[in-house]
Amino acid sequence: MRCPFCGNVDTQVKDSRPAEDHVAIRRRRFCPACGGRFTTYERVQLRDLVVVKSNGRREDFDRDKLERSIRIALQKRPIDPERVDQMISGIVRRLESMGETDIDSKIIGEIVMESLARIDTVAYVRFASVYKNFQAADDFDRFVSELRPPALPDDSDG
Repeated sequence: MRCPFCGNVDTQVKDSRPAEDHVAIRRRRFCPACGGRFTTYERVQLRDLVVVKSNGRREDFDRDKLERSIRIALQKRPIDPERVDQMISGIVRRLESMGETDIDSKIIGEIVMESLARIDTVAYVRFASVYKNFQAADDFDRFVSELRPPALPDDSDG
């Protein structure tokens, strides 16, 4: 593994342990050339995925891009980082197990929204506002009103 600080290709693993609920291995590394320390993660990748955008453009699936968008939606929310890692790994496993290498970006967005809805409503609305391209406050209003349970009839009439 190349050192990200000096470029030396001879780095040493100092510690390895399971991460992300045992679906990844976290390795602490040390560079003897510059003394730098850094962390790498090793994950199983079942297949190379290609994202098909709504305009037809294709690009390689990027787990880091998925993680960034989810972490932005969860910013300043009281969610355990380990739970977020598990959610991201679960999304990636679900995408890889679909049996297709080409996946529409719309499917990825729906899976992310479904996962976020289960752990944090605010993050779900944040992600949806970008994913569904909200343009005005009315868009938020309509979306949030769909989340609210229907009002119960008033039993005060005697």
